[in-house]
Amino acid sequence: MSINGKSVAAISPLLVFVLLYLVTSIIVRDFYKVPITVAFMVSSVYAVATMRGVPLEERVKVYSQGAGSPNLMLMIWIFILAGAFAASAKAMGAIDATVNLSLQLLPENLLLGGIFLAACFISLSIGTSVGTIVALTPLAAGIAHETGTGLPLLVAIVAGGAFFGDNLSFISDTTITATRTQGCKLSDKFKVNSQIVMPAAAIAFALYIFMGVHIHAPQQLPEVDWIKVVPYMVVLVTAVAGMNVMMVLVLGLVLSGVVGVFTGTYDLFGWFAAMGEGITGMGELIIITMMAGGLMETIRYNGGIDYILHALTRHIRSKRGAELSIAALVSVINLCTANNTVAIITAGPLAHDIAGKYGVDKRKSASILDTFSCFTQGLIPYGAQLLMAAGLASINPIDIIPYLYYPFIMGACALLSILFRYPKKYS
Repeated sequence: MSINGKSVAAISPLLVFVLLYLVTSIIVRDFYKVPITVAFMVSSVYAVATMRGVPLEERVKVYSQGAGSPNLMLMIWIFILAGAFAASAKAMGAIDATVNLSLQLLPENLLLGGIFLAACFISLSIGTSVGTIVALTPLAAGIAHETGTGLPLLVAIVAGGAFFGDNLSFISDTTITATRTQGCKLSDKFKVNSQIVMPAAAIAFALYIFMGVHIHAPQQLPEVDWIKVVPYMVVLVTAVAGMNVMMVLVLGLVLSGVVGVFTGTYDLFGWFAAMGEGITGMGELIIITMMAGGLMETIRYNGGIDYILHALTRHIRSKRGAELSIAALVSVINLCTANNTVAIITAGPLAHDIAGKYGVDKRKSASILDTFSCFTQGLIPYGAQLLMAAGLASINPIDIIPYLYYPFIMGACALLSILFRYPKKYS
């Protein structure tokens, strides 16, 4: 077999995954017909079965080393803590309280911009775009009905703001995954990332202010249960201050339990039940993370990673080209998987090698991974976020896309940051 043939054979497990998940989904016109866990399982079995020259026991060992690597296990521990915190805080009423606080702070003539800020604040606090969409979309739908504002526009504003926090939050799985795969601190990635996307958020906010200056907010708004906002505020403040993400999550988890028991929202066993539900809810992501790690390790073992790196970098002559290749890599994988976290997990090791070879600052490569994955995820109608938003608002996800101003602007700002070498300190 030629060197090229060996290289193609080495990356064939990835091709099997793409064919099974993407091509099949396109044929049946349903991107959730083939569960992503099944696609990873089939491609993983294929990867182990087609490794040549080593006994089966050794093949499984190689796969298991990738699935249980220290970086992946640390991410899994963080996912577990994040799931426990998010579920216990939600059961305690922290999401509702945070939503109510955000809505109380909206000036009447700044409704569209205010909803965008509310979505940004909530997603930054809770670290999940889906959670923000679930919390705010019903309220946005009600406001659209009361004010006569277009429903797709208001839903798109919520979705756009949700991706702001998904991209920047210290407890977002995309942020955690991007920083872990690139080997940099959360706080350092935040400094780089914020300089790229803050201008995008400011432009989107100004656009929403201009569009909504003649809209008036409804008079009846729910009261704020201030004590239930405390866990999210503490998580946000301590994370921004640079505390270790695991300590941040433990602190938020304990505060959620204390506040929940103190207010009588749940008792000790109710808190335990909420935590258990949150941990269980992270099960699919944990399984996907491990199978993606094992799959990539078998590809690396067979020389497939070197082949992909060569194909991606053979025309690169500068840091700019390396950064563009990282952006393209994570975007294409995101289109295939419809999951920005999985895209980062898959592209992360390759991006790390590209960054190392061409001297790209790891903080910048982590920012590129996260930003372009969120940009792509924010525009695909078969992604969980748009499907969730459309379902809650009873509209077609395609109707939302033309109004997703923030993801479009965010992608443009991220591309310009590569082309014009910004921020200068990290470029």
